[in-house]
Amino acid sequence: MSAALQNDDTLDDIGTRLKLVRQIFGLTQRELARRAGVTNGAISLIEQNRVSPSISSLKKILDGIPLSLADFFTLNFSPSDNVFFTADELTEISYDPAISMRMIGRKVKDRSLQMLRETYQPGADTGDAMLRHDGEECGIVVSGSVILTVGVQERVLSPGDAYYFRSDIPHRFRNPGPEPCVLISANSPPSF
Repeated sequence: MSAALQNDDTLDDIGTRLKLVRQIFGLTQRELARRAGVTNGAISLIEQNRVSPSISSLKKILDGIPLSLADFFTLNFSPSDNVFFTADELTEISYDPAISMRMIGRKVKDRSLQMLRETYQPGADTGDAMLRHDGEECGIVVSGSVILTVGVQERVLSPGDAYYFRSDIPHRFRNPGPEPCVLISANSPPSF
């Protein structure tokens, strides 16, 4: 199935497209045949491109999913942007040597979410001038600990602890501990 997802040319044939749609919807050939009121053999032959169904036969089969003819032919199975990122593909966006902010999907077009893997070295501090920007953010501490100040509230967060706040409230991250603090965070809309 993953090969079909990566090669649009193979999706030009009805059989390959039907098989992929059926699998995406979690249906066996037998279940789709039962729902559509056709034989299991008919589904199998179509998926193998050994027979070409009429429009009415295809519509009957798609009604068993349910999926319209228009959706069947226009579904895009290949994402236009990269979906997976190796650790080396995360983009460093911090200029502070004590703070690493590695962003996931920096070049993704029209993104409405920003995810970061942040590492605060011992003594790291985002600064006396507290951060403030549009949107909201949340995160979870993976290792180490961090002091998070949000407005007048302040708390030490340890592994497994999390936060969520409106980003227009002044905020600050500090690591006074002896070991690096790693956290995973998300901002919406992206602030970098």
